[in-house]
Amino acid sequence: MQQAITQENGYLQLKQKLDSFDGHILFVAESTGRQQNLLDIFKQHKIKPKEFASYDDFNKTTIKSDTYIIGICIGYLDAGFASISEKLLIIPESQLFGNQVMQRRRRKKARKQLDEDSIINSLADLKAGTPVVHEHNGVGRYLGLETITIDEQLTEFFVLQYQGGDKLYVPVSALHLISRYSGANPDTAPLHKLGSGQWEKAKRKAKEKIRDVAAELLEIYALREAQKGIVYHIDEKEYHDFAQEFAFEETPDQQTAIEQVLSDMAGPKPMDRLVCGDVGFGKTEVAIRAAYVAVQNNKQVAILVPTTLLSQQHTENLQDRFSELPIKIKGLSRFQTAKQQKEILSGVADGTVDIVIGTHKLLQKDIRFKRLGLLIIDEEHRFGVRQKERFKQLKAQVDVLTMTATPIPRTLSMSLSGIRDFSIIATPPAKRLSIKTFVTQWDNAIIKEACQRELMRGGQIFLLHNKVDTIESRAQDIQELLPEAKVEVAHGQMKEQELESVMADFYHQRFNILVCTTIIETGIDIPTANTMIIERADRFGLAQLYQLRGRVGRSHHKAYAYLTIPNKKLISADALKRLEAIESTEELGTGFTLATHDLEIRGAGELLGEGQSGQMQEIGFSLYTDLLDRAVKSLKAGKAIDLDKNDDVQAIEIDLGIAALIPDDYLPDVHNRLVMYKRISSARDDDALDELQVEMIDRFGLLPPQSKNLFMISSLKLLVKNYGIIEISFNEYGGYLVFEEKPPIDPIKIIQLIQTKPKEFKLEGNSKLKLLILIEEGQQRIEYLRNVCLKQF
Repeated sequence: MQQAITQENGYLQLKQKLDSFDGHILFVAESTGRQQNLLDIFKQHKIKPKEFASYDDFNKTTIKSDTYIIGICIGYLDAGFASISEKLLIIPESQLFGNQVMQRRRRKKARKQLDEDSIINSLADLKAGTPVVHEHNGVGRYLGLETITIDEQLTEFFVLQYQGGDKLYVPVSALHLISRYSGANPDTAPLHKLGSGQWEKAKRKAKEKIRDVAAELLEIYALREAQKGIVYHIDEKEYHDFAQEFAFEETPDQQTAIEQVLSDMAGPKPMDRLVCGDVGFGKTEVAIRAAYVAVQNNKQVAILVPTTLLSQQHTENLQDRFSELPIKIKGLSRFQTAKQQKEILSGVADGTVDIVIGTHKLLQKDIRFKRLGLLIIDEEHRFGVRQKERFKQLKAQVDVLTMTATPIPRTLSMSLSGIRDFSIIATPPAKRLSIKTFVTQWDNAIIKEACQRELMRGGQIFLLHNKVDTIESRAQDIQELLPEAKVEVAHGQMKEQELESVMADFYHQRFNILVCTTIIETGIDIPTANTMIIERADRFGLAQLYQLRGRVGRSHHKAYAYLTIPNKKLISADALKRLEAIESTEELGTGFTLATHDLEIRGAGELLGEGQSGQMQEIGFSLYTDLLDRAVKSLKAGKAIDLDKNDDVQAIEIDLGIAALIPDDYLPDVHNRLVMYKRISSARDDDALDELQVEMIDRFGLLPPQSKNLFMISSLKLLVKNYGIIEISFNEYGGYLVFEEKPPIDPIKIIQLIQTKPKEFKLEGNSKLKLLILIEEGQQRIEYLRNVCLKQF
């Protein structure tokens, strides 16, 4: 019983074990859903355990019983045991399915994050009037779900309205064609007219652009494949000692990112990896580990940052982190005198400086590195076009690690895997608390109370006033309001030395309130500053508000953000929406999904070139990334790009004359029903379908027959795709299968099938196989089709 029983012969072994064991046997499943799943599997193998409420219940029954009992109950058990003396064998689910159970537990932990990643695609929280995209008919408005009886069978439809009031009824089995419209403000989203050709025109234009983007990306891919990079050797013991000095425990995502970076560096190809993670989620440590490996291999490291202040902070952090090692680290920025800069550049040229940190000055042509091996770029999008061109030249010669806090959509990162490598850090550090956010009118009493609360706990405050000409008088007002506080000012028009001095004093807690402009937007890390007051927050974009708010809450203290506005009547509806979005989404890293989707689209634009943003707006972001994914896959496989052909498994049409839906008396909430339909139609394999089935049973109760049919048909779609079947119609009076033009099966097998079973099968034309057999029961028809595929083709 130690081995995981996963295949058919495994179940035979299990059956033999059960038959030969002289005693009572109990299976333990982890949940109601898992128990139901096990019972379904056992039924197929003629194993019939009796259900018990608990182990105690099973135990009481066995004491009274004259015969040996095979039972099943719900519980959490990692290892089973057998007792000959007690005549008892207990088998937990983990011993039946081995690693699958452990993976499932891990997946459960990851599911929340993944679900949030796919909110955009899942149609969650759709309200009547929300713009959605139908792949064949364009952008319409969602009206709701409607159940209609067709041929005596209940079918649920997703109802869309188009220009002129035309309605389109989409069966829930075709939800793969529907995606949430995102790419621009929903109020300005297009509304197409059915049958007008508008949509075809917009889609054709987008497809042409997508072909160009895919070809360009593939050219980069081919160049990367052909290039030989530096192969770094990693001394495990020395690296482990260095890693141990990190003051915090790595988060799971951070650990994965570090492993991916080290794996890239140890490989033969030049690294080009983008680490994307929220502000303060530990991207810097990923960069430090990479720098350590490069320096240990006698290579130089250049770290490029967008601002002088950030250069200063990174330099201090690295000097602190590498203090025990004989590594020379220098910061190059406008804060140094000409003489100091010259000395640093000379050290870079002769190889005595190992790590150099600086702004775009590092990219000047006259700068010579003796043995540059790794280039780390922080917030690439903040650099100009000329600098980005220079990055491209450098990428051909050295390993490049780019870090950004602008979220990159996971869907896009999947499409581009291998062309550009991504690491996404979405888990916050341990003990990090969310930022409590308030939107309020400016009120001296509120501001005073907020500042006093922070000062009482020994903390510091950012007060953002984005007008240089009135910033001094605002600082004076704050000083009068809080005479006990020490107030200073920071803005971009100050002299460099003065600005550096103010920021250094704030960092060392020499004063407690910094009245500043958006110069603090990127990077400066002040863990003791945990209250942020933003004046006229209505004048900032969502991305900027998000970045600014991320300046506080960098430690384990609860942080507060006050977004102050004038009278609500005086600000635009758009600004109000942005503020409500940021106020309601306090979660760290992932809860921001819908609100920051415009940020993701900006991130996508930065990756693919700004020209693509227009196409994303026209056809919607989800469809754009889907088409790009298809184009890239075709090119990688050496096929011509055909964006009109959809290989998606859900494009297969199956009509079995049976009800396949989630009844509203089983799941009354329309949003939940919609999300489940979309998740079922997006499942990529039977494991994912099993997981969903288990989840539904655990959340909503045992599945009604119509929902079981829905799962069985979805599983059948996954199976028939392997045989090139694109349509099935099969009711109690017979039916047919339609094959694609060149199905991946041997035509001889079809001929043999017709010859050996002429009463069951008949060929009609080149692609249609008629089914002459009459089967009354729907689930038996599904079983029959599965057998035909698995045994005949």
